[in-house]
Amino acid sequence: MDPIIILQAGVATGTVLLFATVGEIFAERAGVLNLGLEGMMLIGAMSAFSITVATGNGWLGLIVAMLAAGALSLLHGVVTIHFQADQVVSGLALTFLGTGLSLVIGEGLNKAGAISLLPTLSIPLLSGIPILGPILFTKQSVMVYIGYLLVPIAWFYINHTRPGLHLRAVGENPTAADAMGLNVYRLRYSYVMVGGMLAGLAGGTISLAISPGWFSELTTGGMGWIAVGLVIFAQWNPWRAAFGGYAFGALRRTILDIQGPQTLLGFRNPFFFNPYYGFFLQMLPYAFTIAVLIIGSREALRKRLGAPAALGLPYVRGERGH
Repeated sequence: MDPIIILQAGVATGTVLLFATVGEIFAERAGVLNLGLEGMMLIGAMSAFSITVATGNGWLGLIVAMLAAGALSLLHGVVTIHFQADQVVSGLALTFLGTGLSLVIGEGLNKAGAISLLPTLSIPLLSGIPILGPILFTKQSVMVYIGYLLVPIAWFYINHTRPGLHLRAVGENPTAADAMGLNVYRLRYSYVMVGGMLAGLAGGTISLAISPGWFSELTTGGMGWIAVGLVIFAQWNPWRAAFGGYAFGALRRTILDIQGPQTLLGFRNPFFFNPYYGFFLQMLPYAFTIAVLIIGSREALRKRLGAPAALGLPYVRGERGH
C-alpha cells in the first residue's frame, strides 16, 4: 500500500467532491439548501457518458452534463424560490427524480464499451517537486487541474468581488439586499443553477476521468451526500472544501486498498475478504457525513460555524423576518 498512490488517487476522487461541494457552497451562500446533489451528479454522469459515446467528444459530454444538471437544479429553484416550498423536501425529491431519470434514460450504457476519455497529463517542473509533485502534478486528469483553479477563483469571487458581496447579502439578509436594489429572486435562481452545473460537472468527471468507461446507479457511490456534509465541514469556504474533498478521497481509496491485499505492511490483513469489516469501513465516510449534518442542524452551532443566516428560509418580498 503505497501512500503516494493513495494520496494521488485521493486527489483525483476528491476533485469530484470539490466540484459538487463548491457548487453547493454557492447555492447555500445565496440562501438555498439543495440536497439533490446525488441526483444531479447522476444526471451529469449519465449525460456526459452518453454524449461521449455518441460523439466521441468528452468535452462536449461535460458541457451537456453541466446543462442537464443545471436544468434539473432550476426545477428545485422554482419549487423553493417561487413557490416557497420546504427546501429539504424538494432537495430529497430532486435526488429521487435525478436518480430515476438517469437510470431510465441511461439504460444500457453500461454495455456501451470503451469511449474517448478526458486527457491525463503531468506538469513539467512541478511534477518533480519532492512528495507533492507525484501526488498533485503527475499523471492526473485535466479535471484535477481545473479543480486546482476553481478553488482560488471561487474563494476570491465570494469574498473579494462586488457580485460576491451581493451573493453573501442575499444569503445573510435578503430583505436588506432587496432594499439595496438587488433582485433576490434572480440571484437565488442564478446560484442554484451554478450549483447544479458544478454538480453535473462532478458527475461527468466521474464517468469520463475518475472511474471512466461505465455508468450505473453506483457511479456516484453516495458522493453527493458526502458533498452536502462537506459544505458544513468546510464552513462554506472553498479552501476548506478542497481540504475536506481530498481527505475524503484519500480515505475512500485507503478503504479499498486495505480490503484488497492479503497482507498489509508485512502482516496478515484482517480486512481481507471479511464482509463485516469491509461493510464497517465503507460506512465510515457516510457516518461522518451524518454526524456533520446533525451538528449543522443545530441553530446555535450553525451560527458559530458561520452558516448564512437566511439559509433554508424562503424569501417573500414585503414580509419581515426573512
